[in-house]
Amino acid sequence: MRKAFFNTLVELAHQDERIFLLTADLGYMALETFADTFPKRFLNVGVAEQNMVGLATGLAEAGYIPFTYTIAPFSVLRPYEFIRNGPIYHQLSVRIVGIGGGIEYSKDGIAHYGIDDIGVLRVQPGITILTPADYEQASTALSATWNIPGPVYYRLSKDDKSVVKEMNGHFELGRAQIIDKGKDVLIIALGSITHEAVKATDILRQHGIFSTIMIVSCVSPPPIHDIVDTMSRFKFVVTVEAHYIIGGLGSLISEIIVEHGLSCSMIKCGIRNTPNGVCGSQNFIYDMHGLTGERIAEVIRNKIDNISLRK
Repeated sequence: MRKAFFNTLVELAHQDERIFLLTADLGYMALETFADTFPKRFLNVGVAEQNMVGLATGLAEAGYIPFTYTIAPFSVLRPYEFIRNGPIYHQLSVRIVGIGGGIEYSKDGIAHYGIDDIGVLRVQPGITILTPADYEQASTALSATWNIPGPVYYRLSKDDKSVVKEMNGHFELGRAQIIDKGKDVLIIALGSITHEAVKATDILRQHGIFSTIMIVSCVSPPPIHDIVDTMSRFKFVVTVEAHYIIGGLGSLISEIIVEHGLSCSMIKCGIRNTPNGVCGSQNFIYDMHGLTGERIAEVIRNKIDNISLRK
């Protein structure tokens, strides 16, 4: 997503001189186009994420629209107090870009996992949180939101090749996207792991189980109307996220079910326990936490079988 995201950012920066980009010594082979085109609007602060947010806050106060860029946990957790006390409390137009949201930095160890970033930011009502599903949507989401009031968090994937079928990059702030309109189960997916939800749908179809996939690309403000309207037509809902099941998408959907008195049952597919330090490929770690398409389909089939037995 980062290539499409920054190509779009360069286009926008040609149109608006307020756009400024900061990085915490990250983004080689990703940020060069911006840095070379706008050297006076680019700054590498070094490994100093708190200072980067502080500088961005000052730039925003001075009228710029600064974008900060580094790995997701270092974008959010290390400078969390700075994000809260600066851009959020003062409603400044700081754009925080976290790359590798989820466990995309799987071989670099658990300190590089972005599995609690949404949870800690979602408690702050003053920040928009965006989680594009593929590189096409990353571009359209940026185009739709770069100039909105207040701070924004963009949770991006490193995947610059895969696209979600039928979505065609569509994005609308505060709305969800729906594909694969099946009647048996609703799968609600967050961000780039939507690809695994699509795989699960394809597997389930082979077993006569037909799914609807709802893609939540805007966690805050959440697409409550779309979620309530769609969930009201299903008895069984599954959330899929490369994030802890507490604080992220699963918590959001649970809250909506309770607050709107919906009667559907729900299963959360996400990270349930603290990672144990084992490293490997992203697919290996996904499988370990039950997040591959195959494991998600297995959970759904078992749940549907149990429902059928009770009937």
